[in-house]
Amino acid sequence: MKIACVQMDIAYGEPEINYTKIEKYIKEAAQQNADVIVFPEMWNTGYALRELDRLADENGSKTQQLLKQLSFKYSVNIVGGSVATKRDGKFFNTMYITDRQGNILSQYDKAHLFKLMDEHHYMEPGQRMNNFELDNIPCGGVICYDLRFPEWIRQHVLQSAKIMFIPAQWPTKRIDHWQVLLQARAIENQCFIVAVNRVGKDPNNDFNGHSMVIAPWGEVLLSGQTDEGIYYTEIELMEVDEVRQTIPVFEDRRTDLYNK
Repeated sequence: MKIACVQMDIAYGEPEINYTKIEKYIKEAAQQNADVIVFPEMWNTGYALRELDRLADENGSKTQQLLKQLSFKYSVNIVGGSVATKRDGKFFNTMYITDRQGNILSQYDKAHLFKLMDEHHYMEPGQRMNNFELDNIPCGGVICYDLRFPEWIRQHVLQSAKIMFIPAQWPTKRIDHWQVLLQARAIENQCFIVAVNRVGKDPNNDFNGHSMVIAPWGEVLLSGQTDEGIYYTEIELMEVDEVRQTIPVFEDRRTDLYNK
């Protein structure tokens, strides 16, 4: 599976600019024969939270239409990072997944809202998991701060996920945490981690990318990139089964102790 990680600079509070960039990046990645294209968190608006009533995508309609149209046009799977959406007067940080036929496979609202960036003041937390299949490969997806909750990642892997996708706007000052936590999640869950972070600045934060792809043994396949652009990695899915057979972590779990 060829993965295209779109490490983009997001125009703060300028959805039209960002939608145009998304379309350009999808075309470019598809021309490079990517199987899956992955975007960062909140790419339509950035963290312009005070302006969500004006900026958020109503019912996610524009985002869904664009992703469906382009995934079908280019016959590519898209992990749509996340966008700010508005539903029934409430705001959400929402991820959409589309397949090669232009179908919406999954919709996920960020479960753990990040108080240091004031998400909890403006947005509603999600209430369900995000498992889906891309080209018959079981996958899962969470968003940014969700990474700090290993039990949430583990729940998705227990539902058979072999790849976990994690879009983010992870600030530069905590990028060391990002790298360590991603590698730990890959090793402890014996799965691939595909994590795409943004670059650039907003009024309150700097972002330096360091999008990562990590194999089930913890091998780092992609890391350290700080410029805007598309970064490609190919992964061998058979590695997941090989690692899980070598060290049978899931068979050896002591759920009789954990559930007390």
